[in-house]
Amino acid sequence: MIFKDYYKILDLKNNNVTQEEIKQAYREQAKKYHPDINTENQFAEERFKDINEAYKVLSVPSAKRKYDRMWNSHVGKKQKNNYEESKREKGSIFSDFFKMFFGDTNTDIAENKPNNKNKKVAIKGENIETEIKVSIADAFYGVEKKIALRTLNGKMKNFTIKIPAGIRNGEKIRLMAQGKPGENGGKPGDLLIRIQIENDSKYKLEGFDLYTNLYLSPWEAALGTKVNVLSIDEQVALYVPQGVQSGEKIRINGKGYHDGKAGRGDLIAQVQIMVPKNMTTEEKSLFEQLQKISKYEPRKNT
Repeated sequence: MIFKDYYKILDLKNNNVTQEEIKQAYREQAKKYHPDINTENQFAEERFKDINEAYKVLSVPSAKRKYDRMWNSHVGKKQKNNYEESKREKGSIFSDFFKMFFGDTNTDIAENKPNNKNKKVAIKGENIETEIKVSIADAFYGVEKKIALRTLNGKMKNFTIKIPAGIRNGEKIRLMAQGKPGENGGKPGDLLIRIQIENDSKYKLEGFDLYTNLYLSPWEAALGTKVNVLSIDEQVALYVPQGVQSGEKIRINGKGYHDGKAGRGDLIAQVQIMVPKNMTTEEKSLFEQLQKISKYEPRKNT
């Protein structure tokens, strides 16, 4: 008698699974091997019966415990990887293997079984995924967006999506029952909309931190200064130390993006020292004087 690995039949790696995982695995395998889909594959009908048998046993906790005792004694032995059909009497939904260990009838399991072998199993429709782009500001404050998507029949359908404040980059919004239709009375799948937050000319988002450029004149960088930096929701006073270099980063705590825990990341100002292109005669004269008297050699230690 061939030992039937119900977990392998449902494409589960082991018996450490929840009832929800068993149910999900059953749905996937039932859809894959359903006779109505595999009309030219005689093997699919027998495989479909074994899939149903595996689910009927594993979905009943008492039957699963009894089966697991047998399963644990077999997993250490070498098993054939290829699928092998179970022998069953004509019209029976249970295989010889099942009857050997559970008897000809099992009340707990039999009550779950379909009496009509031609009864179609309800299969939930597949989910559909798409992606939309939003600005950092819209993602920070939250926004309601209207989008139009092409349905399976080629027609355009409008959706209103409420994007919550502080949504993460790559996070998905689920619209229930807007996916592909189910089969045999099954529920439709869902529409999953992935949010892609776009950087702009003012801000760049990395994790929970927002990056922005802080433009300084040469004299501001050399002498130090106080400037106002615009964060995403307010203006912040920032003290710039003297001698700051282009490319240095000044961190402003708690002025970044939502962190999902009622707090915020940081705003990081990246220093960019800007040299005037068009100078007045006086400005040019001052720079020439500085050039004559300064002993600073920026390339000396490079």
